[in-house]
Order: sequence, then C-alpha cells, then structure tokens
Amino acid sequence: MEETRRRTLYGRRRGKKLRAGQQSLLDTLLPRLALTVPAEPDKIDLARLFGGGLPPGGVWLEVGFGAGEHLVWQAEQHPDVGLIGCEPYLNGVAKCLAHIERTGVGNVRLLTDDARLLMAALPDRSLSRAFVLFPDPWPKMRHHKRRFVQRATLDRLAELMVPGAELRLATDDPGYLPWMVEHACTHAAFDWLAEGPADWRGRPADWPATRYEKKKIAGTPTFLRLRRRV
Repeated sequence: MEETRRRTLYGRRRGKKLRAGQQSLLDTLLPRLALTVPAEPDKIDLARLFGGGLPPGGVWLEVGFGAGEHLVWQAEQHPDVGLIGCEPYLNGVAKCLAHIERTGVGNVRLLTDDARLLMAALPDRSLSRAFVLFPDPWPKMRHHKRRFVQRATLDRLAELMVPGAELRLATDDPGYLPWMVEHACTHAAFDWLAEGPADWRGRPADWPATRYEKKKIAGTPTFLRLRRRV
C-alpha cells in the first residue's frame, strides 16, 4: 500500500464556486504551466521546466502567491528570470492564471501544493531569490508549528539559494513579526539587510502592493530582506 503523505497543509483549498472563465483557465492554462514534483531522490530539471535552458537571470521562488499579482509583476519586470509560484488555494491560482493570460508572460511555472514538496525536489543552489509574503500567521500558540517560517524551512532555503541570493519576507501581523526576526534575521546563513535603502520600515521600489495589502491588511506591513551569505 502506498504510504500516505504526512499532512503539512492547513486551511482551505477552495473558496466560493469558481466562475466559468476561472474554471476554464484551471482546465486549459494550468496544465501548460504546472510542474510535477518527481519522486525521491530525483530532482526537478529546471532547464527542461523553462523550455530547454536555464533562465539567464536565474530562478526565483514565491511561496504562497495569493492572487498572483506580485508574482506576475515580477515576471513582467524580469523576463530573463524563471519564476516558480506555489499556492494551494485554487481560487487564488485561478486569479493568477487570469493575470498570466492578460499579460502574456511566459516565464512563470506553478505548483498548486505545499511549497515544501517543491523545495525538497529542487537542486541545491538553484535559487537566486525567494519570497515569502504575508504567510498565514497562525496566531494561536498551539498552531505556531504550522507557520511556514521555521528553522527547518530556512535551513532548506539556505541550501537552495546561491551565495548572495535575496530572501524577502513580509507580514502585517504584529505577532508574526518578532517570530520572523527571531527565526530568519538571526539565522546563521543569512545577513539581515536592515540599514540604508533596504531598511525594513520602507517598501523597496521593486516590491508592488497587492489588493490584499490595500483592502484586507491587518496592520502596518513590515518588509524584511535578507541575503544568503557567501
């Protein structure tokens, strides 16, 4: 009997019923962009994933892309970069696909499952940038183990990122911010870029706001930038 995968995802996979156009995008466009996580110990062939060659600008990962606004904006601004987005919430995936269809970007690939499955299957030192933006804060103490920002996750990201690669974190939750600082900003593999133009109190110019931030934001957003040590 096939071993059942340990549950790591919590929360909804679907919201309200999708419109016909959204379902059509899931049925037609998603299969062309979806990546498949190979069985262990095989690794993802990134050159094949992006059409026969590694993107000259490197590969970036966004964990939990929501409606895909930030992901697709980065793809538009950086056509030489290959972007992989992970999002299990299918309503958000459908909205992301609509942005992809509207803009015509061809450098985005998607996983509609747990990002940790992807991270286990990526080759070491394969990422030039990674984003974890406004993850679910799981505010109750008994749920803190569900938070994506954990030492083990950061350890794996450190293995995946090339020296000098940038890790970007954001939260609007006052309880998650000290957690991120404690776990990420003190991690031995990363330097926290907390001074000058990278100061955490200001949004970097190449970090667009999303509708979530504009309409549903819980508090003042904090933007953390870290660099993978050489």
